[in-house]
Amino acid sequence: MEPQVADRRAVLEAAGSRAATDALLALLRGGGWRPAAWTRFLVLAAERSWQEAARRPRALAEISLLHGALLAAGRGRGRWWVATSWALAASHLGLLEDRRSLGAANALTLVRANLPVVGAALGRWIGLVAAASDLADGAVARRLGTVTPFGDYADSLADAAFWTWLTVRSEPSRAVSVAAMGAWAAPVAVVAAGSLAHGRMFDRPRPAALRPAAALQALLAVRRALRP
Repeated sequence: MEPQVADRRAVLEAAGSRAATDALLALLRGGGWRPAAWTRFLVLAAERSWQEAARRPRALAEISLLHGALLAAGRGRGRWWVATSWALAASHLGLLEDRRSLGAANALTLVRANLPVVGAALGRWIGLVAAASDLADGAVARRLGTVTPFGDYADSLADAAFWTWLTVRSEPSRAVSVAAMGAWAAPVAVVAAGSLAHGRMFDRPRPAALRPAAALQALLAVRRALRP
């Protein structure tokens, strides 16, 4: 069997999103991270994503309807923001594992990710609403038994997107801004660098390692609420 055919089969026939990601990273590392390896990586990742989306038409439809509603609620503002959110969600449906529906908890997470577009009416309370939704989506997922890797990663990306936006837009303290950006960027950088270097997925930091970021989110939310 030709190497490229074997690589494609390893990615498309992998049992689960973690195994597929490991196969993609191994391919990238084996190619020495050269442009050709990156091209192959992106092509196979896109093919795997489409394959997983096709297996979950209901979830894809739910994501599309949700983002259409978010775009309408934003009255045309933030088109690229909403489009990026849709693309990331639609291309990672394999992380839903054996579920075929998006679920209430994941929908709440995606709404939080798009608060910069639809949350103007919340004014200075937007940070507190985001923090409350962060607690609520996890509680809903656990209560309904719908915890999945999709929700885990979507939650992290939603937090990074929203809190970065809030920090850049409304945090006057440079020291707080730098600390917040560092708390979010450091775990992502460590996981990304480790995964690329070793050709397999590194596990995300445990909750204890994320406590500084959570504390800074609370601080940012309160500071925004106290400002007119």
